[in-house]
Amino acid sequence: MEEILIAGFGGQGVMSMGQLIAYAGMTEGKYVSWLPSYGPEQRGGTANCAVVVSEEQVGSPLVSRPTTAIVLNNPSYEKFEPMVRPGGLLVVNSSLISKVSERTDIRVLNIHATDKANELGNPKVANMILLGAFLEETGILPDESILEALKKVLAPEKHSLLAINRQALELGRSLTKVMAP
Repeated sequence: MEEILIAGFGGQGVMSMGQLIAYAGMTEGKYVSWLPSYGPEQRGGTANCAVVVSEEQVGSPLVSRPTTAIVLNNPSYEKFEPMVRPGGLLVVNSSLISKVSERTDIRVLNIHATDKANELGNPKVANMILLGAFLEETGILPDESILEALKKVLAPEKHSLLAINRQALELGRSLTKVMAP
């Protein structure tokens, strides 16, 4: 069972990442839950979601000790880095987060997602770069299921963005291979 917390500012694609994982998990025949949590503001406020993907029924959508945390900003890093279970994974948007984890009991991926998204020509795909890194590291879901889910999450008039999202996902996967020892 994978228990994932995704957190950042509103507008960074936190909720859509969670939805993509949940939809893709359903496509793969897994049990899933997705629980959003918003700060009082809309854009620019804090947002996070909990996603559970399991081979067995999900007892609760609440995630207090995630197996993975994907953090996109400093406040989220400070809140969720200590919560990751020993042996878990922390995926960090190191373009926006200056802190470096000192924990030795978790795996940490520092991905310059915003910088890489800017290089691709669309800063909004930073979340997809982080998602690709997460998928590469965990092997939990195939890209094809994520991309099919993206067709459901994106409004039909935004389907022109499918190609750049695919690129971002693949880039995120490739960045973890560069980091491998």
